Amino acid sequence: MPDFELLSELKIELNEKARERLSAYHALLIKNNERMDLTNVPEEEMTLRHYADSLMVLNAGLIPENAHLIDVGTGAGFPGLPLAIAREDIKVTLLESKQKRCAFLQEVIDALELKNARVICGRAEDLAAGANREMYDIAAARAVASLSTLAEYLLPYVRVGGKALCWKGPAVKEELQIGQKAAKLLGGKLGNLVDLGLPGRSSYVQIIKKFSETPKKYPRKAGTPASKPLGT
Repeated sequence: MPDFELLSELKIELNEKARERLSAYHALLIKNNERMDLTNVPEEEMTLRHYADSLMVLNAGLIPENAHLIDVGTGAGFPGLPLAIAREDIKVTLLESKQKRCAFLQEVIDALELKNARVICGRAEDLAAGANREMYDIAAARAVASLSTLAEYLLPYVRVGGKALCWKGPAVKEELQIGQKAAKLLGGKLGNLVDLGLPGRSSYVQIIKKFSETPKKYPRKAGTPASKPLGT
């Protein structure tokens, strides 16, 4: 069960409905993790490393009212599902490439009766060329990838005037220069680096603001953003 006392200490306040849904999500995550690779985080650390890490952006005011957000490479549903649970006013699209994980995410959405969340299954580079292109206020990713790579994954989904949110560890400070170059090529510019303030952890969100349309040649074909990052 999530540690709601810890969440409250971190000023993450959830109503009773959201608490029930987060508890149900947690139970499904633990159950399904026994048969599929959803997370290697020990259960006792999940509240801090998964739920709080996903939700602290709300304290920082990074998710506007009624925003439409796409979570690119969501995996087990972070940060998208906790955000959809906490904020019923926002619409959340969960993008995941692995069919088994997509099935798990849909199971969670159905079980929790989340009307403000949906799943689309496919590679980020492929789906950015279609109907999802530049359709979202926010594109988010909590992924082990360089800032330059994340920029190419995310900015094609963001409308002009919107932003990308990149969850990063301390290595982000060494990636800012190349990340800025990549963002510029994609129609964006680095904004603030926000320290999420998680106790005992170095967890940040780098904001990338979208100022102009992303050139149609981006993102490059699947695998290229990771193997040949822009700006290098």
